[in-house]
Amino acid sequence: MGTKGATGLEKLILGSNAADIITKVKCNTLIVPENAKFKNIRQVAFPTDFLQFYGITTLHPIVDILEQFEATLRVLHIAKKNSDLNSDQEKNKEFVADYFSANKHSFHYLTNTKIEAAIQSFVQDNNIDIIAMVAKNLNYFQQILFHSKVENISYQTDVPFLVLHE
Repeated sequence: MGTKGATGLEKLILGSNAADIITKVKCNTLIVPENAKFKNIRQVAFPTDFLQFYGITTLHPIVDILEQFEATLRVLHIAKKNSDLNSDQEKNKEFVADYFSANKHSFHYLTNTKIEAAIQSFVQDNNIDIIAMVAKNLNYFQQILFHSKVENISYQTDVPFLVLHE
């Protein structure tokens, strides 16, 4: 789905039509910003707080991309304050590590009170080509896509989002 992200006087990352689709329609959606240009996918970012368990069927589209493009997955955990993962988060992280064990992947940890700013920095520093996110992880999802204005974020102008549903 293409998006211009212009809503009224505020330019948001997602327009209202794209926002409605990804929150109300339970299907995987590729959100392609207006200025995006196709290029080989080499780096895939997967921001997560590890609070939710992601099943195999949810994560499989990421594997498809990794294998088709021989890409590397960058699993990104951003915390608002410096703290260790709790036991449930550790279990979810271990599952993700195990599931992607046959693919090139790495884990990255950042501390920043503004999640969207941390993701912007990560996307730029790591030459990320696509950002994959699970829709049920609404805490991250809403902060990144629905509360960010275009003038505050630069990666949205050319980096597609793959929104995954269970």
